[in-house]
Amino acid sequence: MERVRRPDRPSNPTAPETVPGPAAPAPAPRVDEPKLPERIRRPADAIRFAASLIGLAGVMLLVSIAQQTAHGIETDIAAGTAHAPRLLLTLATLCSSFGVLAVPVAFAVERVLRRDGVRVAIALLAAVITLGLTIVLDDFVAPAAPGGVLDSLIWGGAGSQPVHTDIAPVIAFVSAVGMAGRGRWQIATWSMIGLAALTGLTASYASVAALAATYFLGRAIGYGTLYAVGAPNPRPSGATVVAALARIGLRPVRARRISADDEDPRRYGVALADDEGWRLDVHVLDRDTQSAGLLRRVWRLVRFRDTVPRRAVRSLRRSLEQESLMAYAVHASGARTQRLLGACEVGTEAALLAYEHVPARSLRELPGEDVTDALLDDAWRQFAKLQAARLAHRRLEDDALLVDEAGRVWLRHLDVGETAAGDLALRLDLAQLLATLALRAGPERAVATAAAVLGEAPLAAAVPLLQGVALSRGTRAALRRERDVLARIREQILRLEPENEAPPVRLERFRPRTIVTIVAASIAAYIVIPQVSSINLMHLVSTAQWGWVLVGLAASAGTYLASALLLLGFVPERLPLGRTVIVQVAASFVKLVAPSAVSAVAVNTRYLQRSGVRPGAAVTSVGASQLTAVFSHVLLLVVFGFVTGSAGNATRDLAPSRLIVVVLLAVAAVAAAALTIPRVRRLVTARLRAMFSGVVPRLVDVLQSPRKLSTGLGGTLLMTVTFVTCLDASVRAFGGALPWTTMVVVYLTANALGNAAPTPGGLGAVEGALTLALTISGLSAETATSGVLLFRLLTLWLPVLPGWAAFAYLQRKEAI
Repeated sequence: MERVRRPDRPSNPTAPETVPGPAAPAPAPRVDEPKLPERIRRPADAIRFAASLIGLAGVMLLVSIAQQTAHGIETDIAAGTAHAPRLLLTLATLCSSFGVLAVPVAFAVERVLRRDGVRVAIALLAAVITLGLTIVLDDFVAPAAPGGVLDSLIWGGAGSQPVHTDIAPVIAFVSAVGMAGRGRWQIATWSMIGLAALTGLTASYASVAALAATYFLGRAIGYGTLYAVGAPNPRPSGATVVAALARIGLRPVRARRISADDEDPRRYGVALADDEGWRLDVHVLDRDTQSAGLLRRVWRLVRFRDTVPRRAVRSLRRSLEQESLMAYAVHASGARTQRLLGACEVGTEAALLAYEHVPARSLRELPGEDVTDALLDDAWRQFAKLQAARLAHRRLEDDALLVDEAGRVWLRHLDVGETAAGDLALRLDLAQLLATLALRAGPERAVATAAAVLGEAPLAAAVPLLQGVALSRGTRAALRRERDVLARIREQILRLEPENEAPPVRLERFRPRTIVTIVAASIAAYIVIPQVSSINLMHLVSTAQWGWVLVGLAASAGTYLASALLLLGFVPERLPLGRTVIVQVAASFVKLVAPSAVSAVAVNTRYLQRSGVRPGAAVTSVGASQLTAVFSHVLLLVVFGFVTGSAGNATRDLAPSRLIVVVLLAVAAVAAAALTIPRVRRLVTARLRAMFSGVVPRLVDVLQSPRKLSTGLGGTLLMTVTFVTCLDASVRAFGGALPWTTMVVVYLTANALGNAAPTPGGLGAVEGALTLALTISGLSAETATSGVLLFRLLTLWLPVLPGWAAFAYLQRKEAI
């Protein structure tokens, strides 16, 4: 793509005509730039390395759970090749045996002749590493696997080599040497590799799974070596960029690198012949930087709806065309932007866009006193022209707005823009510019100037999009330092249009916590399902001692009374005990859709507010009760850990006092080290302040009332006693028995893990921790598993139906 618009030059019709003579050779343009690095670590290589490892893990997982399918595929291939002419198979074997090495060697020679020997040396290193690793796997690891575990579990039981030693180094070499843009070499090389794989299948010394694993292993080592060593820098130098400008009709005489960081997009200021000053701003697109931030863009593409960011991967050619189209469209709309004078590719690894230079500073560099209302008005007028032409800028940050010497605003950074944009994209642009200008000039001035230019209705339409997730990364970082900016913008707009208040638009398909919950639930299912499937439920029911089951059921019911007393102890207002107990039963139903600690806090806070307690007091009361429960939990764990460790019985290995001290000291050391980081310290301080704001005064109020204090502390101790009693009765129901102090340590440890787990009700974490701890304490695996399942049945699953009924009853009574 080569497009050029020459800069306008004044003409002089009265100048005498001159007869051109032989032109003297023009001096080479002077380029002032730092030396480019000889090797670079490209993000694309790291991404391909990670993708290859994921593919290798996927092959291992699929074959381990689908062994019969792997056997079936191999049988079908063997049956199909049995009917093929033997002569054809022999020729294919000979061709592949020769070509799988000859073609890469020929390509390496061609690269060396073209002075690309460094890349060939890196590829040879990758091939040597791969060869050594495959020999170790085939000759040492596979034979040492007991009972053919490696073959039967991972490689489909074909009795073949785990890794194809002949082609794995070739794949690593091809991956590292780089054949992009050389189609004929690619076709020849991969054809030979494919023939070699086919002959391995027909000769039965390679399975389908082994070949797939060989491919991913070779690719992983090739790209991993390339990223670790660093690929030869393919970026064209500044002299090459200047030469490309001359080819499209521009006449550069000198150039200077503007961007200082090699990781940033390269920008040059270029002076043209017969012109003074820097006439051009040249933006260079390097192919190796196109994948920078790819994982973040893919994550946003998956996380957000179709109308937010749409591009994750874009080729060099596509990037060049997109930015060129956006530059011409913005210029045609009448908005001020740097005029695009030319665009072209620079070899196969880069492209450039040459813009007319505008002497200006970015809004970020502008002093605060220079950000006048007139400047804000002009910024909104330029934005209005974009909106009228349905052009979405998509990155209206303060460095995308240039301010010239006359105080006029110019738009730049058009590389992520969008033509023919939809309504939501235009509203997102409006929300972004509101936040950008509010951070520089204040929400009041930003909204007032926007209303004067755009009107009040468009601003009201942007209110639902004033949320951090809709803004750019830089803006979100700035808003974390000034947290009230978005709220003040909404307030100013709603003063203009109070009747148009609307809820925020849902931009996310899902939240990150959803992913965490799904992963944690999957892990929990992986832990719990094998436990349940390994137990004969009929035998379990027939052998259980039902007297202890009833004791456990009564203790489980007592936990709700304990929770109610714990809450009442920190609420100065008088609340009915019966209804408070019902609220705790309802929380057991909510616990199935949220982590247990979160569900209890939400339900209790809502209940207190509905009971007439002020919102602030309700939050502090629940926070005080939770804080007291945490401190008592830690205190009991330490005390009973010392008691258990000093008892000298069979449970000594579970929680000896020395281990408790070591663990606490290790946790304290890690926490202290983390708090030395300013960002972590600010985050922890903000979270604690938000969570426990006003808790200390509430605790002081409780300490002044002995009755409230005894109620709260009594509820805390009663909750521990009832849960431990339920666990002990569940274990005794199947003939097991442990000292009560040990049972306390087991429960407190598992409960801490359950509250920390993001799964509903601590599912999976509690079961795993309880079973492991009881087994270490001396119970048999069957007794421990049976007791834990009964305990969770009594405390988690049986209360679901009463909890749902209580939740519905309280909603009918408008108590929550």
